[in-house]
Amino acid sequence: MAFFGLFGKKSKEEKESLDNGLQKTKMGIFEKISRAIVGKSTVDDDVLDGIEEALIASDIGVDTTLKIIESLQERVARDKFMNTEELNNILREEIEKLLDIDTENDSSQEENVFDFSKKPYVVMVVGVNGVGKTTTIGKLASRLKNSGKKVVLGAADTFRAAAVDQLVIWSERAGVPIVKQGMGADPASVAYDTLKSAVAQDADVVLIDTAGRLHNKINLMNELTKIRNVMRKVVPDAPHEVLLVLDGSTGQNAYQQAKEFTKATDVTALAVTKLDGTAKGGVVIGISDQFQIPVKFIGVGEKIEDLQIFNKKDFVASLFKK
Repeated sequence: MAFFGLFGKKSKEEKESLDNGLQKTKMGIFEKISRAIVGKSTVDDDVLDGIEEALIASDIGVDTTLKIIESLQERVARDKFMNTEELNNILREEIEKLLDIDTENDSSQEENVFDFSKKPYVVMVVGVNGVGKTTTIGKLASRLKNSGKKVVLGAADTFRAAAVDQLVIWSERAGVPIVKQGMGADPASVAYDTLKSAVAQDADVVLIDTAGRLHNKINLMNELTKIRNVMRKVVPDAPHEVLLVLDGSTGQNAYQQAKEFTKATDVTALAVTKLDGTAKGGVVIGISDQFQIPVKFIGVGEKIEDLQIFNKKDFVASLFKK
């Protein structure tokens, strides 16, 4: 079953929001590339070095950048002569290949982000404090509710009173019920109660907020495993999605968080937030390439509609739009 219609093909407003949200990244990359090619008539080693520096500065990551540069070197060697005017188009093609975009027949993730043939569809949301995890849950809940889905929130980040309070505010704003207990309560107990409530209400989707403490990976792993096991007493195949939220503005720190969380639990999807406030939006490309975990959502602004489904083709098109 396809994802709900509200997240269908991007509207004009959403595409403008994406363009605006990536403006700092775009300027950061292409200003550096422009400096690298100024006065050059062909793509030589100096130009390639300049491109490499620009891509790494945008936090695409060293490994992914080297893949792109190697492909560019092969193109230069094969075509013998390549003027700098062709460079943007070729760079775009290489990034599209890296993200496995079929420009002839784009199999967009827009069509099947969630599978609601499973009911309730359970999403466990993980991520460290400050990355926009609770806000992402709230925005997603609001859009789901507005599209006609019955949503239940679970406040299983019980180690911070602020996390529960913030999720309560979002539940009220979105007009969806929330299940919570007192601060310091067992997160697995909250998750269990949330799923029992969701089943009783015949809910379509459950969004479970969890604590993200990376200072002790073993405790984190044990806690998330316990939550999984307890939820499966109510919904045997829960969770259907483990969504890791990362702050795109932190660049390489986001890579480190992704590495730690993928060791601690079976992460199935990523949401990269706060791309509008940074020139490090290339982190989306690098994380997608390095971890081979689908980026399903990106945050490009403060408004609810600024939480967007990550469409690879639209993302690259926006990045290279003049």
